[in-house]
Amino acid sequence: MSSTDPAAAPPVPVLHALTVPLSALGADPAAAPDLRELLTGPDLLTWTVDGHGLVAWGRVAEHTVRGADRFTAARVWWDDVVAAAVVEDRVAVPGTGLAAFGAFTFAAGSAADSGLVVPELLVGRRGGVAWASLVVAVAPGTPFGLGPDDVAAAWLRRLGTAPGRPPAGDGRAAVPADVRLSSGTLGEHEWTEAVRDGVARIRAGRLEKLVLARDVVARTDAPLDPVAVLRDLARRYERCWTYCVGFGGDAPGRGRLMGATPEMLVRVLDGVAHARVLAGTLDRDAAPPDEDPQEYAARVLGESEKQQHEHGFAVDSLEASLAPYTDAVTTSPEPFILELPNVWHLASDVSAALRPGPAGDPPSSLELAEALHPTAAVCGTPTAVAAATIPELEQMDRGLYAGPVGWLDAHGNGDWGIALRGAVQEDERTVRLFAGCGIVAASDPEAELAETWAKLRPMLQALGQRTAGTPERLVPAPGLSAR
Repeated sequence: MSSTDPAAAPPVPVLHALTVPLSALGADPAAAPDLRELLTGPDLLTWTVDGHGLVAWGRVAEHTVRGADRFTAARVWWDDVVAAAVVEDRVAVPGTGLAAFGAFTFAAGSAADSGLVVPELLVGRRGGVAWASLVVAVAPGTPFGLGPDDVAAAWLRRLGTAPGRPPAGDGRAAVPADVRLSSGTLGEHEWTEAVRDGVARIRAGRLEKLVLARDVVARTDAPLDPVAVLRDLARRYERCWTYCVGFGGDAPGRGRLMGATPEMLVRVLDGVAHARVLAGTLDRDAAPPDEDPQEYAARVLGESEKQQHEHGFAVDSLEASLAPYTDAVTTSPEPFILELPNVWHLASDVSAALRPGPAGDPPSSLELAEALHPTAAVCGTPTAVAAATIPELEQMDRGLYAGPVGWLDAHGNGDWGIALRGAVQEDERTVRLFAGCGIVAASDPEAELAETWAKLRPMLQALGQRTAGTPERLVPAPGLSAR
């Protein structure tokens, strides 16, 4: 149900949750599974990096919201769910017990749903600790009756194997080989003109930085296999957080958000906040063949006033948003070069011990995600001016693109990345891809267009497009031009 009106909200479900170590289910106690091997199933939810994180299946409870108070409404619902739940947690690390996946729109006025989903079966790994959680909805007053056998039965039902073992075979069909691309809301010429308009506004002093995004529609020649897409992303971009979450729709996969983001908006673990800021991008395909790639990246990104300027806005924005929640923010002394298969980024890591609130508890990860969103890395500076300018120039609803995506648990721990390098599925053969660029006074529209293609590459590869570089021409979508 998409509502922020408490009177219209359905009753809060009563959930029973049991978390056990995988060893309690008969799995090898010395082995922790690579979660990439567990990516399977039509209702998959995931948040993984380098084989660690969370994967889950099924929907025991779901709450969708829209509007300016979407974060607050989701937090209120989650607090009520946690208060009504009965939880037995035999592992007790962040992500165990009761946990939910979530995604929130970039803009308050978006027509897309935001919300939280509580899965039925969740498998997690943090370092060498691996666990499984089972959640069931019960009638109020029902005695707690879950045991390890119930968790094992849910694993067998969802994955078709004994607990701790990956699914039989690869659990998926082949990636479609034929991908047809078409213009999204704006064609390439129209979008570069929007960039020129943005640069002119910056030079006129209306704002300092502006992030402009564009969309591209991809249609596959066979029904899209999201598992194949996620497996490709998780293997190829192992230093990124591979995500998948969606809310109930009237068509298979409709509204599913998936991708592999390199940017952590905020991670909260036991009262400490962590974030990774990215701003400043260089396409790896642009590296000269006669120059060491790392030296090239260090020279072009590290010595670029334009890139350093853009990065500084993003770091300052994050530090200012964190300030009310902490006594001190620690930031990387200098930006470092983050190397990904498709691009290099200027990156900075930020951390802060969180100040307890009136009740003695630190703010939850979802509260911080609301406070930090949108950052200068996906919006601009000043924030309010940039946020008002974005829809005017982009002429599209970003939906869940560039909004927070991730998970939280009953203790306020959680990871919230920024939904970048991803796409939203529109039907069983169609996905809408998004990519954006930070625009400053020195930006060149054609260079920014090329950067969007570099950022679209992860999803295009995962969808089955194996050719390198920028497609020579986009096929016009119905009613649109590919100028």
